[in-house]
Parts: sequence; structure tokens; C-alpha cells
Amino acid sequence: MIKITTIATGSTGNCYHITDGETSLLLEAGISYRNIQKSLNFKTRDIAGVLISHEHQDHCKAVKDVARAGLNIYMSAGTKDALSINHHRIKTVQNQKPFTLGTWTILPFDVEHDVSEPYGFLLANKAGDKLLFATDTYYIRYRFPGLTHIMVECNYSLSILNENIASGRVHKAMKGRLLQSHFSLENVKEFMKANDLSKVQEIHLLHLSDSNSDEELFKREIQELTGKLVFVP
Repeated sequence: MIKITTIATGSTGNCYHITDGETSLLLEAGISYRNIQKSLNFKTRDIAGVLISHEHQDHCKAVKDVARAGLNIYMSAGTKDALSINHHRIKTVQNQKPFTLGTWTILPFDVEHDVSEPYGFLLANKAGDKLLFATDTYYIRYRFPGLTHIMVECNYSLSILNENIASGRVHKAMKGRLLQSHFSLENVKEFMKANDLSKVQEIHLLHLSDSNSDEELFKREIQELTGKLVFVP
């Protein structure tokens, strides 16, 4: 059984703790390491590794401190180069080349964001659970059979964004960047339709925009579409 704990999500910082009861992992380290420690009651010694999706600070702010604390960190070569941090705890992993951390087998895959080499991660454990983690991408080209847990960005709604631009609340230049860098509610729906959700137990909608989203609307529409338990942390 997978337990997912959201430590932080959104543009101010992202960090998630997952465990299958045997091996614990961190997904992202976009807040201070001190705050990560506090959120986990300072029980960080059992963390087998930290996965970083890309180099934006709201996803990797604590990388240096996490490395100094003795935790191994996994990211693409492009992300490592962009961060310009050399430490023996930082490990590069390759697109679509699986690696193992404890009871997890992890498959990095390429996503679409305005950075050097961003990844999503597919995590499978020995109990048959399969978790998808994908954030900061406007499109996911792959299909994933047998998913049991989905953690996916749902940053904005195109209709809400258009309303905000029309009212002057959001500058129209923001639209182009969002369309080429973040997952909209509309695209999340298409992704859900394209995948077999028969085994899915939970869907977590992550990284909602402060101004271009609606938590209750997003939760309701994804629940109605999928018939699954949906969380918006």
C-alpha cells in the first residue's frame, strides 16, 4: 500500500513523501531542507533517495542541503548541468532507463517543459503498486498500463485563464508560457481518458495555480470523469 504525503505544492515550493511501507522516497525538494525535516518529524534517515524533475527552484531549492545531509538525489544530466552543482550524492539517470531504490523500480521519462531535460517518473514496487508522478509539463506522450496511483500537475484551466486575461487580472503574455510549460485541466482530462484507470486507487492533482485554478471545480470534474478518489493537497 502506498502512502502519499504532500509536504508542499505550488509555485512557492514542491515536495512529496511517498512510502510503500518498506522504502521511503522524496519527490522534489523545492522548499528548505529544514522545513522538509520538520514535516517528517526529523525522520529522514530512512529516505532511500530524492527524485528531482527539473531545475526550477520551486522543485530543487534544497538540493545542496539534501546532498550534505547524506541523501542520494536522482535527476537528468540536463538538470544537473543546469544546476551546476557537483556532489557525489547527485546521481544522473537516463530517460527510459529504469533503476532501483529499495523496493521501488523507477522509470524516468521525458516530459514537456521550458527547461533543459525535465523528467516524470513511473514508480513500481514489489507489491504490484504503480505510481505515476508528472509535474510541470503541458503534455504527456506516453500511456501507462496498470497504474494504481497518479500524482499529476493540474495547474490551470484554459477557461479561467481566458477570463482572467479578459478582465486584466492576468497579462496576456502569460498565456503563451502556460500553454507551453504547464498541464491544464483540459489536458489532464485527455490524459485520463487515454489511460487505463481500472486499477487506480487515488489521483492527486498537484501544483495548482494561485490565480488560474479552482480547487473544487478541478476535484469535481476529475472525480466525475474517472470515478476515482481525487485529492487536491
